[in-house]
Amino acid sequence: NLVRDLFASITDVIGGRSRAYEKKLFQARETALREMAEEARSLGANAVVGISIDYEALGETMLMVTASGTAVYLE
Repeated sequence: NLVRDLFASITDVIGGRSRAYEKKLFQARETALREMAEEARSLGANAVVGISIDYEALGETMLMVTASGTAVYLE
């Protein structure tokens, strides 16, 4: 959305926080964690340890969020 991107750019310049982008980042993080947990369950695990979350810019308008960890079965 052009208006949203323009507002976010202005917010970045004046040092404010963009609530819209914060919300999208939170949603992306939650999605990555949920998908990692689902994959762990499909492997027979009931927990994930050593979780790492990474954020990487793809171009100027996209951000990739990845979550990784070790699937384990705890008794």
